[in-house]
Amino acid sequence: MNTKVLRNFGQRIKELRLAKGFSQEELAEKINVHRTYMGFIERGERNPGLLNIYKLSRALDVKLPDLFDFDK
Repeated sequence: MNTKVLRNFGQRIKELRLAKGFSQEELAEKINVHRTYMGFIERGERNPGLLNIYKLSRALDVKLPDLFDFDK
């Protein structure tokens, strides 16, 4: 269950990132993390903390609940 949530979250981040036209590196710079960490998030290999989730929502210009809109 937990790994499925992480994979779904990561896929949602990737989807939003691509919609904004950002590379992983550009998004990583915007939230002040390393590019490889962004890849880990998108592949569901890392569980980002609340502050990074907040930064992602700001960088992607979406509301926090939109980051978790992957259960549909």
